[in-house]
This record gives sequence, structure tokens and C-alpha cells, in this order.
Amino acid sequence: MLSIGEFSNICKVSTKTLRYYAEMGLILPDKVNLENGYRYYSIEQLETMLFINRLKTYNFSLDEIKAILESKENQDEKLYLALTKKKKEIERQEQELARTLDQLGQDIEGLEQGKSIMSYLEGIDVQLTEVPLMYLLSIRKMVAECNFTEEYGSCFGTLFRKIADDNLTMTAPPMVLFHSAEFSPLGLDTEFAIPIQEYVTGTRDFYPALCLKTVLVGPYSGLSSVYAKQREWAEREGYESSNALYEVYVTDPSQVSRESELITEIYYPVRKKAPNR
Repeated sequence: MLSIGEFSNICKVSTKTLRYYAEMGLILPDKVNLENGYRYYSIEQLETMLFINRLKTYNFSLDEIKAILESKENQDEKLYLALTKKKKEIERQEQELARTLDQLGQDIEGLEQGKSIMSYLEGIDVQLTEVPLMYLLSIRKMVAECNFTEEYGSCFGTLFRKIADDNLTMTAPPMVLFHSAEFSPLGLDTEFAIPIQEYVTGTRDFYPALCLKTVLVGPYSGLSSVYAKQREWAEREGYESSNALYEVYVTDPSQVSRESELITEIYYPVRKKAPNR
């Protein structure tokens, strides 16, 4: 048997942390002296503690680790699935950090050359274009920001199946329209849509008419900069919003290996402001 101090020293985990783990039922002392309250751990529990430490290095939460430890059947299978999912999460974080480091390097280089950190906005092109009437097969719902990726796959999956089942003809890539007047992470009035040739049950007319158009090449994190640039252009040239802003996904995010390959078209429907009287 090992005292809590010895167990703590071997596993490099504080006694305070061990007591907390015991409170939450993650790893309990093998024996507790009822007279003095001293806690003791078995040699076999060293492996359990090392297992916990290993999963913590992979950014598993304590609740996730506890669930794995408590799984009595198919533990290796559940562990494999959990590790695979965590690997993908870390790879995504790695990509985000790499992108941030690259952007940070560009900003430092720009400042060294006497440029403003916001000078990248000058490279965002805004064009005024006329968009014709289209028929949309769509699903409109309130979507929380954290659920957008999941809803993207689910809603477009449903729409693509209907197109295949009804032998409909796509006329343009998938798009998302944002009908909310203001941003809320709790939910946005969102319409997932695919333009089709046929006017059938479930479709609706959408006539954006005059729009500001910008093509974004790269990650979706650049969308806010495009929105800001388009609004600045509209304000400067005397235009105002006339319909829902929408994004057209020229490339399918599930079909590209790098975010730098993404191509998104952003459309901001506008009309000329009435002159002040």
C-alpha cells in the first residue's frame, strides 16, 4: 500500500488534487484509516492514475475520463472512438494556431514596413452587381452559433436528398441567407438554400437584384472583415440594405484539405438611399 503522499509523489499529482478526484468519484483511495483519516492507494492504482494523466494531456475533461473509466463493456472500443475524436479536435486547433501564427507574422512584417495592422482590408474587393431571380429549395430555422456546422451538414443533406429524389436541377452552389436583424450566439434566423431550375412545391422566389459582391478565398474567419468592408462601401456610396445578406459556398468545406482552398461569395443586397429632404 502507498500513502497518499507517496502516491502523490510517484504520479506527480498533488494530494489536494487526489482528494478532489476522490470527491468526484474519479479514483478513490483503496483504504482509509477510520481512526486518523489517512488515505492509502494500492500499487495497481498507479496504472489508473497514469491513465488519467495521459488522457488529461490529450485535453480530456475529468467528466470524459470518468465516463471512460466507468464503461464496463467495450471499453477499448469506446476509448478508441474518444481518442479518434480528440485527435481531430487537436488537429483542428493546430490548424487554427498555425493560421493565427501566419497572420501574426504578416502583421509584424507589415508594421515593420510602416503599414497599418488593418491594411489588409484594402485587399478586399467590393463590386456592385445585378443578381437575377432564382428559385430556392430551402430550410429556414433558428440556429445557435455553436450548432452551425452540424446544421449545415444536416440541412443541406436533407435538401440534396430531395433534389435527387425529385430529379431536380441545381443551378448554383448551396447558399445560406441570414435573416436576423442582429447577431446573437444563442440563435440566428438562418435559411439553408439551394437554387434549382424547377419551380415546385417547397420552393420560393428570391430576387436579390442589386448586390454588393465579394469573393473570399480562404477560411471563414475572414467573413467578418468582408461584412465590414461591404457596409463601409455602402455607407460611403449612399446605399442601404434591401434584403437578407447571403453567402454562396462555391467549394464544399468537406471536400477541401486546407482552409486556404475555400471559396465563398458574399452578397449584400442593397438599394440607393432616398435623398434627404
